[in-house]
Amino acid sequence: MLKDKTILLGITGGIAAYKSAELARLLIKEGAAVQVVMTANAEAFITPLTMRTLTGRPVYSSLFNPSYGSATVHIDLAREPDMVVVAPATANFLGKIASGIADDLLSTVLLAVDLQVRPVILAPSMNTAMFHNPAVRDNIKLLRQRGYIFADPLAGVLACGDVGEGRMVEPGQLLLLIKDKLSARADYSGLTVLVTAGPTREPLDPVRFFSNHSSGRMGYALARAARERGARVLLISGPTALEPPPGVDFYPVESAREMYALVMDKFSLADVIIKTAAVADYRPEETYAQKIKKSGDLSIRLVRNPDILQELGSRKGTRFLVGFAAETENLQDNAHKKLAAKNLDLIVANDLTREGAGFAQETNKVSLLYRDGRVEELPLMTKYELAHLILGRIRGLMVDI
Repeated sequence: MLKDKTILLGITGGIAAYKSAELARLLIKEGAAVQVVMTANAEAFITPLTMRTLTGRPVYSSLFNPSYGSATVHIDLAREPDMVVVAPATANFLGKIASGIADDLLSTVLLAVDLQVRPVILAPSMNTAMFHNPAVRDNIKLLRQRGYIFADPLAGVLACGDVGEGRMVEPGQLLLLIKDKLSARADYSGLTVLVTAGPTREPLDPVRFFSNHSSGRMGYALARAARERGARVLLISGPTALEPPPGVDFYPVESAREMYALVMDKFSLADVIIKTAAVADYRPEETYAQKIKKSGDLSIRLVRNPDILQELGSRKGTRFLVGFAAETENLQDNAHKKLAAKNLDLIVANDLTREGAGFAQETNKVSLLYRDGRVEELPLMTKYELAHLILGRIRGLMVDI
C-alpha cells in the first residue's frame, strides 16, 4: 500500500524519539521512502546517523546548511512527500505550529505544507500534566480545526514515572493510521460529489430578507474532504463568510429557487449528492421594490419553496443521496420519516439543542441513519473530522451496492 509513497518523518526532542527509528523501519518495509527532518533537541535523543542508516537518505536539521544545495530546502521538503508525520510531537512543537512560529527547519517545513494537498499526522508525546495543560489542549483543538490529524497518545506509565495520558502511540499503531489516511485520500478518485451548503436568503424588500443561522461550515468541510479524497467537487452554496476550499467547482447562489435551478442543472454530473444546505422552506409571496416603511402592524404571506431534496430523491437513479436533518425535538423519529419520504440512502441527524452541535459551531455531534434501519451514534468531533467519517461511510455503502 505504501509502495512509491514518500513520508516526511519529523522528529522532535522527546524521549519517544527512539520509537521513530522503529516507525521508519516499518515504513520502509512497506515500500515507502522516508525523509527525516530532526530538530536540534531531537538529536539529544537519537542521532542523525541512526536515521540516515535506516532510511538511506540524508537527514535534514538546519535551516542554513550550504551542503543541502538549495536555498529553499524547506519548500522542497514540504512539496516532496505524500504525507508528513511528526513523531514524537512535543508540547513545545505543537505550540509553535499552532502559533505559526517557524524558527527551525521542521517548523518551517510544516508551515509550508499545504494541508489541502498532503495530510499531516501529529503524534504527541509528553508528561500527562503537560498534555492536560489548558494551553496544550487549546493548541491541539486549534490544530484539529485546521485539519491536522492527531494520533492521540496512550495512557500508561510515563518515562518520568507518572501514570496517565501522554505516551506516544506505538509505531505499529501509527503505521496503521498512516496507511488508513493515505488510502482514504484516493477512494473518491474518478467520482463527482455535489455538495450544497449554507443558508438561503428569501428577499422581502431591497433591505430585508428571511434566512437562518446556517454558517455553511459542515458543507464546506465535506467539500474540502471530498476534494482531498480525489473527487471532483461541485459546491453550490448560499451566502456564507467562508472561503471555498481550493480545487472545488464553486457556484454561489442566494435564494432557494436559485439553488433549486442550479442543483437540477448539475445533479446529473454527480455520483454522490450531499445536501447540507439549510434551504428556506418558505418565501414571501410578494417582494417589494422599495423598502417597507414602519407603519403599524405588518402581515406577510409566505408560500412554499420547491423541495430540492424531494426532487432529487425522485430523480436520483443510481446516485447516492445524503440528506441532513437539523431538529430541536423528536430527532430520530423526524429523521427516519425524512429518510423514507425523500428516498435517501443516508441521513445525518443532529439535535440543535446539544452543546457543541448545530449551526455556527466548529464541532458537531450527530447520528447516522441508514436505509436498513441502523442508527450510528457518533461522539462530538470537529466538522472536518465528521466530514471524512461521513465520506468513509458513504464509500463503504457504495461498494456494497
